[in-house]
Amino acid sequence: MPKKIKLAKYAGFCYGVKRAVETVKKLKAENPRDNVFVLGELIHNAHVISELEALGIKTLKEIPHSGSGICIIRSHGESPEVIENIKKAGFTPVDLTCPDVKKVQQKAVEMAKEGYFVVIVGRSEHPEVVAIKANALLWTDKVAVAANIEELKEFESIIKNHKKVGVVVQTTQRISTLNDIISYLTGISKEIHIANTICKSTSMRQNEAKELAKTSGLMVVVGSKKSANTTHLAEILSDITKTIHIESAEELVDYKELIEQNNEISITAGASTPQNIIEKVIEELEKY
Repeated sequence: MPKKIKLAKYAGFCYGVKRAVETVKKLKAENPRDNVFVLGELIHNAHVISELEALGIKTLKEIPHSGSGICIIRSHGESPEVIENIKKAGFTPVDLTCPDVKKVQQKAVEMAKEGYFVVIVGRSEHPEVVAIKANALLWTDKVAVAANIEELKEFESIIKNHKKVGVVVQTTQRISTLNDIISYLTGISKEIHIANTICKSTSMRQNEAKELAKTSGLMVVVGSKKSANTTHLAEILSDITKTIHIESAEELVDYKELIEQNNEISITAGASTPQNIIEKVIEELEKY
């Protein structure tokens, strides 16, 4: 039987990622003789980073003591201190923080200024969360980051003694994670203010993929293993149907038997996955 292959409508670059990639390329084209750097990986996708490197757009792991040219603030955002250090080093900063991420930073700052104990739901090591926390810490030292209830329990006694708690969320988190933490906080907090800052693109991507998974024998999630929104997609879908998470079409050979066993296959992709990689995955699947 021929394979029935469906591609999710909300697969691949989201608005924030597309804006960042296109703007960086445009900046380099307009400033061919100037250095154009990105502080940290612009997006979590090795193929895109290699493409930017080929255009002369280099990724910096840290800010040099001195330099010249343009330094991009990636879509995950940075703290005001880091942006100031970029200027001091001699670079011209260009802020490409995703507008949705910017809103989380602003919400966390508002809560900090208003005396809330700020809880950031997300992975503590993720660059977006690091930047949100850094912005909140400019106004208060009452900040906790937690990706689950167990991590939040470390702050239980402080939260119980605080008058009010404010909650913001990493834009690419699962709604179920937020709900679990809210349920836990409800039992130990006097007053809670919740800002569901999961971005609309993430919600639509997850909801559509869940519906596809219900009628598919196999879900293929395409995107970097370092991408939070992509790994969350794979986690969500694996609870519904057989799911594989790949970074490129070349990896499909590792799942040959599983692909041959299923005729209803659906594909979705993370927010930092380029269209050409998705198309190559479809082409490869059509060969089975």
